[in-house]
Amino acid sequence: MKFIDKVRIKVKGGNGGNGCVSFRREKYVPKGGPDGGDGGNGGNVIIKTTSHLQSLAPLKYRNQYDAGKGQHGKGKDRTGHSGEDKIIMVPQGTMIKNVRNNLYTIADLDQDDQELIVAHGGKGGRGNARFKTSVNQCPQNSEPGIEGEEKFLELELKLVGDVGLVGFPNAGKSTLLSFVSSAEPKIASYPFTTLSPQIGIVEFDDLSRLRIADIPGLIEGAHENIGLGHEFLRHIERTKIIAFVLDMAGIDGRNPWDDLDSLINELEWYKKGLSRRPSLIIANKMDEKIAEENLDTLKLKTGIEIYPVSAIIGTNISSALTRLKTLKNELETQFSNESL
Repeated sequence: MKFIDKVRIKVKGGNGGNGCVSFRREKYVPKGGPDGGDGGNGGNVIIKTTSHLQSLAPLKYRNQYDAGKGQHGKGKDRTGHSGEDKIIMVPQGTMIKNVRNNLYTIADLDQDDQELIVAHGGKGGRGNARFKTSVNQCPQNSEPGIEGEEKFLELELKLVGDVGLVGFPNAGKSTLLSFVSSAEPKIASYPFTTLSPQIGIVEFDDLSRLRIADIPGLIEGAHENIGLGHEFLRHIERTKIIAFVLDMAGIDGRNPWDDLDSLINELEWYKKGLSRRPSLIIANKMDEKIAEENLDTLKLKTGIEIYPVSAIIGTNISSALTRLKTLKNELETQFSNESL
């Protein structure tokens, strides 16, 4: 399924049912009082997150979602049934914006199983039994149901991952992700093979998990929306830890330390402070001859901890994963202590 991370939809809550005008008419009660019931309430449109989706693609070709209408009230004081809610499932990490209010952010749903009512259903109208008074024993009036809310929304997805793999095209991010998880990204030896962010799940022996996001390769000027630009830089915002994946063999004619400087600058220019999140370097393609020499130079040029690996043959990857898991645990402990 094609990756879609931004859609616009129209949502409408169900209209409330009309109140009923009715009078009690039975064999021995020919002139009974009013017994018109209330209309049922309209259903709500609800957006709910799930970790089982990674794209907004299911919403791409259906742009209107209506909740059920409330039924009209009936005689014998019977209230109409409420309308059925309409639930829209979206990936965890979906932002909801109001199109008609300058894309004002209504909510940022970054947890699994979160729910938000985005269009309330209308209230059902009152039946004539509600209008009976001491001076008006036979009211002929009732209320119509209220219309449900109508909104035009933009949904924007920012994938939620514990770790974001950041690197230039052909650095080996997809190969690394496919080796350590069940994800199956497309892999080839040309730039921009990965055109969609991928999430891989790494499971450890203690049953803990690490969500790793493979962000499509950046190029210089990405912060200015050059290349894949903002379309994928936004997904890095959700990651707690950044793993810079560098091509230590310099196969495309670049130096790995220059790549690192460029990646840090692109992140910082896109969003101030983004490059200063907990991070490490995965020095990939260490099976190539020149890689050891480049590794020595890289160590002299950066203070970020480095994990030399070869994703294609699986060398030393477990050490990098263990460190990423430790960083995640440290962040969770820190967050827990700050919440107390």
